Amino acid sequence: MLVTRATLAAPLGRCYVSVMLYSLLGLMFTLVFVVCLALVLLHAFHRSVGTGMMVLFLPPYLVIYGFTQFEHRLKGLILAGYLGGGVLAVVFRSLAWADAIQNRV
Repeated sequence: MLVTRATLAAPLGRCYVSVMLYSLLGLMFTLVFVVCLALVLLHAFHRSVGTGMMVLFLPPYLVIYGFTQFEHRLKGLILAGYLGGGVLAVVFRSLAWADAIQNRV
């Protein structure tokens, strides 16, 4: 079988597309995570500076604050975006990294 540049580039192109897809999904969920985090932080700082600092520097307190004291008409969506967006961002970025390492893209 004759090995040409076109036959070598075809599998590499598919691998590159999957890495880019995972990276873009990871970045999209990171953006959702950051926006939802900012909404909860703004609410906490409007409540008091001490509460805002605790939410900012203690991530477990952010979850507790979100479920107990955060008041917003879209509270469920914001908390789901924060928790789910953060987890999915890590998962998709890890998949992109693992795919890139495995295929040496």
